[in-house]
Amino acid sequence: MSMNDPIADFLTRIRNATLAGHEQVDIPLSRIKEDLARVLKAEGFVADYTVAGEGKTASIRVHLRYTPQRTPVLQGLRRVSKPSLRVYTKCADLRPVRSGLGISIVSTSRGVMTGKQARQARLGGEVLCEVW
Repeated sequence: MSMNDPIADFLTRIRNATLAGHEQVDIPLSRIKEDLARVLKAEGFVADYTVAGEGKTASIRVHLRYTPQRTPVLQGLRRVSKPSLRVYTKCADLRPVRSGLGISIVSTSRGVMTGKQARQARLGGEVLCEVW
């Protein structure tokens, strides 16, 4: 199976796992996916992530977060910049997601960070996805 958009695959696997009520989900590892997982953990959308294996078989295990009522903390994920249509923004154009309840994840020259962090660092970049 060839994968054209690994970031969309990452988001879809997490979305499907939360809808199915799974505790964790395994995703093939890449540096960008590890960066996305790091941002999601830092912002409190996922409980944790671990990297297992090495080489071609390496994977990242994302531990999902739920409220005590078993509703997922992660309500929605949306891919913004796609391989067919890249979306780049300046730091001034980075807007809040869902009136500040969500985050946008931006790939900048200084690495992957939230839209808010990119605005504070006065960096623009490619808007990878929005999470709420």
